[in-house]
Amino acid sequence: MAVNARSRRQRVSYDTRIFLLALLVGAPALILLALLLFAGDFSPAFVFTMLAVAVVGWLVLANLLRNEVVYHLRTLSNLLEALRMGDYSMRGRREARNDALGEVVWEVNQLGDAMRDQRLEVREVSALLRKVMSEIDIALFTFDGQHVLRLVNPAGERLLGLPAAELIGEPAVALGLEDLLDAGERRVVKREFGPRAGRWERRVLRFREGGLPHYLLVITDLSKALREEERSAWQRLIRVIGHEINNSLAPIKSMAGTLEDTVGRDPLPPDWREDVGHGLGVIASRADALARLMSAYAMLARLPAPRRRPVDLARLADRVANLEPRVAVRTQGDPFSAELDPDQLEQLLINLVKNAADATGPEGAVTLRWSRAAEEVVIEVEDDGPGIANPDNLFVPFFTTKPGGTGVGLVLCRQIAEAHGGQLTLKNRADQSGCLARLTVPERA
Repeated sequence: MAVNARSRRQRVSYDTRIFLLALLVGAPALILLALLLFAGDFSPAFVFTMLAVAVVGWLVLANLLRNEVVYHLRTLSNLLEALRMGDYSMRGRREARNDALGEVVWEVNQLGDAMRDQRLEVREVSALLRKVMSEIDIALFTFDGQHVLRLVNPAGERLLGLPAAELIGEPAVALGLEDLLDAGERRVVKREFGPRAGRWERRVLRFREGGLPHYLLVITDLSKALREEERSAWQRLIRVIGHEINNSLAPIKSMAGTLEDTVGRDPLPPDWREDVGHGLGVIASRADALARLMSAYAMLARLPAPRRRPVDLARLADRVANLEPRVAVRTQGDPFSAELDPDQLEQLLINLVKNAADATGPEGAVTLRWSRAAEEVVIEVEDDGPGIANPDNLFVPFFTTKPGGTGVGLVLCRQIAEAHGGQLTLKNRADQSGCLARLTVPERA
């Protein structure tokens, strides 16, 4: 029974229900008027005339009430339809915060402004995204859930050697990209794309569009960047080694010429033995310097992988401090153990403490401290010397400002730190003159 009543109510339109409710509101007054007219001493013609006028007025007013309600609802419906169709220019005129209808119109207008701003922002972001995609030298491919290509940027067109019109709609298998989609999220591969062969970094990002899975394939050419880095590294290495070799060969050549002139005299000068001995000593000294240079280079090239085992940092720090006789090294830190390579770590700290002692002199202060922070070991070597004058060349191989130095100490220290999965930084102290070297390595492998 209730279901039938609800079904009949749903079949009656909203306009009709408003009209019927308006009639119902005026029905008691009409009934009361009829009772008064029939109870009074009026002629039948007058009674029926008055009732006819009342009924007509009743119907007209009920219809006006229905039209008033329906008009504003249809206006709101038109505004919402315009928003749904993407037309954000239409606005309701009766917006006021002091009545219910005006507040609804105000909210609809605000919704239109917000949607217009959002569409403008989306268009600007889309334009920027298209511009970036067209300018970057990284190939981008978008595939749907069936691995069919839906979007490609100009770099992707150049990589595959075909325009986008011939690529879009093709499956990944036909484009030779299926294996790149099925692998892990990120990896480096060696392969050929037409005439271009080399190493490529490939990444796959998963996203959803319209509730359906999609894939973004990113292919980056690593060969060019690696070649540039390799060329730059070789140039720096050759420049520094050439400088060091020239520094040794120049005095050797000069001294050889002097010795040739000395032994070629007839008769020999009285002090020719001293001159020859001094010259040979200079040649031997510079030859030793060249030998140390090549030995240092070999040391950098043959650094083994760390052999981690528990290391008592307090004992290691005390041992390193006692190995530096020129200055008193103060140690600070709580005793604890970490899984590190003790031999490599000791060599690293010896180099840092030695550099600090060189900078500060016998009367200076050097501090070696260690701590634990977020499963990492932090070791710092601090001095009160003049600080770092040229920080750009700190880790340049074979660059040194010390007489007799090889220029590989800090480079070797950084290699040891990175082999442990950590990093080494050097900077001038902020509180006073001096340098602070900080080593940060994971506490465990």
